[in-house]
Amino acid sequence: MLIIPVKDGENIDRALKRFKRKFDRTGTMRALRDRKQFTKPSVVRRREIQKASYIQGLRDSENI
Repeated sequence: MLIIPVKDGENIDRALKRFKRKFDRTGTMRALRDRKQFTKPSVVRRREIQKASYIQGLRDSENI
């Protein structure tokens, strides 16, 4: 459970923004979306390999 202490005189919009940022960092919604449907382990592995190769390509092009 996320607890966001609101300080005296603090704008509620700012506190709400802090809550949203903290909530995004926990990854709760992403985990829920992932669990909505089953993905085969081979598909997960393939996706990770593709993501790694994409990031490696970006880093290689940045260094050149």
